[in-house]
Amino acid sequence: MIEVKGLTKHFGATRAVEDLTFTVPPGRVTGFLGPNGAGKSTTMRMILGLDRPTAGTALIQGQHYHELSHPLRTVGALLDAKWVHPNRSARAHLHWMAASNGIPKSRVDAVLHLVGLTEVAGKNAGGFSLGMSQRLGLAAALLGDPPVLLFDEPVNGLDPEGILWIRRFMQRLAGEGRTVLVSSHLLSEMSQTGDHLVVIGRGRLIADTSVRDFIARASETAVRVRSPQLAEFGNILTAKGLQLREDNSVPDAPAALVTGASTDDIGTLAASHGITLYELAPQHGSLEEAFMKLTGDTVQYHGEGVEQVMGGALR
Repeated sequence: MIEVKGLTKHFGATRAVEDLTFTVPPGRVTGFLGPNGAGKSTTMRMILGLDRPTAGTALIQGQHYHELSHPLRTVGALLDAKWVHPNRSARAHLHWMAASNGIPKSRVDAVLHLVGLTEVAGKNAGGFSLGMSQRLGLAAALLGDPPVLLFDEPVNGLDPEGILWIRRFMQRLAGEGRTVLVSSHLLSEMSQTGDHLVVIGRGRLIADTSVRDFIARASETAVRVRSPQLAEFGNILTAKGLQLREDNSVPDAPAALVTGASTDDIGTLAASHGITLYELAPQHGSLEEAFMKLTGDTVQYHGEGVEQVMGGALR
């Protein structure tokens, strides 16, 4: 388990993390999200004892990182995939790490096989692609078979097959009862990987909730209705106090999006008025929409819209 209580980090006048409190329990993948500059990496560094907090505490299995006698056996982390001596082979790098924490050499070949690097284990890490470096970083994190794991952007540089592999890999680790905290900017991927979300903005907690509840909290849930009697049914719906708007997202199939009622309610209402329905489908928001809505005010850097930039260029 990871416990963060009142964690604060100031760099001079800059408040990178401010009074942050959350818990990451075992047995599930917890996504750690926030805009660039939100304080995610700084928080992870404080959990791992790489940065000293200005205030507050970060505990791993009830202890500060520096209190762990063999830290790699308690917590594994992937923060920077390129943090490897370029002239050291993947196997030699892991042997060095294993020796520092009293981990048997046999574990090195086991984790290399686990992440698919056995065939390149003797090659210098400096020649690895970013995707291969990510896999080596994962091997290093798993070297001590730790119950707690932290991953910072673990899918960087991976192809679609690699992304699917690591998604299932993290879910399997959580299924084994481990604590898994992972930050990612790929929100669609996190919506398929994570069970729970911790979302921060400008160093402060925005949400600590399940993926489903986070999306429901921040996005509109509507029902898509398609009918040959759409105009007539629209009058019936508005008379009941429901809101609807035109939906032309599917060509040649005009429909309406209705809010304020469930599919069951709308279907029952249509049946009672003899309205024929071709489609009655719930429409749910995405993690991206919910994330933008809840973190929009905390984004540190904003770019101009494409239309604004291109319009200026063409005028």
